[in-house]
Amino acid sequence: MADVEYLRSLLKPFPDWPKKGIVFLDIFPLLRDPVGFEILITNFVHRLTSYTIGQSPTKKIDVVVGLDARGFLLGPIIAMRLGAAFVPVRKKGKLPGETVRVEYEKEYGVDVFEMQADAIKPGQNVVIIDDLVATGGSAKAAGELVAKLGGKTLEYLFIIELTFLNATSKLDAPTYSIIKVDD
Repeated sequence: MADVEYLRSLLKPFPDWPKKGIVFLDIFPLLRDPVGFEILITNFVHRLTSYTIGQSPTKKIDVVVGLDARGFLLGPIIAMRLGAAFVPVRKKGKLPGETVRVEYEKEYGVDVFEMQADAIKPGQNVVIIDDLVATGGSAKAAGELVAKLGGKTLEYLFIIELTFLNATSKLDAPTYSIIKVDD
């Protein structure tokens, strides 16, 4: 619990950003703190090895999917520690080669996520990571991409969850959030 409070203390709030009425929680101060960053990564890896796959010794995480852009900061490190592949989900037009795509609703319109068509093999076990879950639209879209390629999403991981928006109920697998914000 002390570790979670330490991580929470490193978040920097920005009132009325990116628009009036929103309090943006910046994770970058957490990444600038070597101890905080290590606590964060260790927390996620412990969760995955103890709970997600720990209950079934034959289960393995094959792929860690990170969402554009902050999932890119966490996903490769977690994948490396698990001996898994890292696969990015990017916004439309950013990946070379053949891609699969999904449209999703954002607070202010529609966007498109893409993944390279050969990034996940059928039957692979996947975890999806991002910094924040608010409405759940981008996480849900990533899960749909994984499913299109035949992968199985075991869990969604987030640093921060805005619980009052109830976004995790939209997702097709269990979720784990280190910091929960109720208002």
